[in-house]
Order: sequence, then structure tokens, then C-alpha cells
Amino acid sequence: MQTKQVEKPKAVVLLSGGVDSATAAAIAKSEGYELYAISFSYGQRHSKELECARRVGEALGVARHVIMAFDLRTWGGSALTEDLEIPLDRDKSDMQADVPITYVPARNTIFLSFALGYAEVIGAETIVIGANQIDFSGYPDCREEYLKAFERMANLATKAAKVDGRRFRIHAPLLHLTKAEIIKRGMEHGVDYSLTWSCYQGGETPCGRCDSCILRAEGFREAGIPDPLEG
Repeated sequence: MQTKQVEKPKAVVLLSGGVDSATAAAIAKSEGYELYAISFSYGQRHSKELECARRVGEALGVARHVIMAFDLRTWGGSALTEDLEIPLDRDKSDMQADVPITYVPARNTIFLSFALGYAEVIGAETIVIGANQIDFSGYPDCREEYLKAFERMANLATKAAKVDGRRFRIHAPLLHLTKAEIIKRGMEHGVDYSLTWSCYQGGETPCGRCDSCILRAEGFREAGIPDPLEG
């Protein structure tokens, strides 16, 4: 007699190719989710992160990986979507003192909206995001308050919730972890950080000077783990 295979619950994961999204995806996989990845070509400074997102998705064995393309350079407003200078060599107190020019207006709201539509169609109730409000660059759309508000909206604004009775959840497993703790968790779940990319500048090697590079380097150092991109 054959045993009926139990179908895994589906989760849509926002996959940027960075440390946090790769770790969040690996944690979700360990929790038993079948992963449906979504990444975004939104007119950012470089495509390196998308190449890394594809590699991370393949390593995680995602069921499907969608790359959504649109151009936020249409209105700019960020050093990542127009020709503005990226802040360099800042310490963490400077990063958290204000919202930096690398903030992309409404980016996580846009990304989560796409992920919500994707989830509604494929029958997923969980959306996974690598947001973190401990070691971050002052972005207001990485906070728990914001993610809970989006979750409430998702359960008000969708047919799946209002008619079919589904309950959407924004799953942010890294929200209260330091970068070092995130990296340690990732190592426990077998994340290959050589596949990831954090630098705002792009290029063949990380600049080591932008906020994202500095936070990454500090995280690996505090975790006592060599960064494979520094080898």
C-alpha cells in the first residue's frame, strides 16, 4: 500500500541575492515550505544581485523563480535608481541617524505587493522577507510595525482572504537578529554565502566601503566566520 505524500505548504520568498534574503529563505525551507522565489529588476545600479539571486535560488531548490521587471528610475529618488553619490565609510550610528539616500521610495511595499499577488494565485499564505530592524541602514520599511501593517492590509484587500478564508502571513525570521546571528543561523542551515552579494556598487569585488558592505563585514567578523567574498 502506497503512503500518500503530504503536500508541503507554499511560501513566496523575496530573494535579493543578499545575506539576509538567502538566510530567510533557507530558514523557511527548513520549516517545511516549498519555496517560490521572486526577485526584482527595478532599475537598480547593477544586475550583480540578480545573478546572485538566481544562484541562491538554484542552491535552495526553489520550485519556481520569477524575475519581475519594472523601472523605478522613472522617478528616481534614490542613489540606487539614479546618479547620486552612495555614502561611504560611515559607522553604524551614522547609518541609523536618518534615512539614507540608498533608501528606494516604497520599495518593500512594491515588492511585497507583487509577492502578495503571486501568493494569492499559487495558493500560498506565507510571504518570506529577510527584513531586519537591528543591523540595518535606517530603512523605515524594514520595521516590525510596517510588516504587521502590510499583513493586515493583505488580509483586507484580497479575494483569497475575504472570500476564500485564507490568512496571509508576512514571515520575517531575521527581524530581531544581529547580522552576526543571521550569518550563524545561515551556516546552520547550509547557506553558501559565496553565492550572495551585498555591495551597493556592483563590480567584480565588493567595495568594502558602502553601508551594506560595512554591515556585512562586521557581521562575519562578529560571527567569527570568514566572508567567502573576501577570500
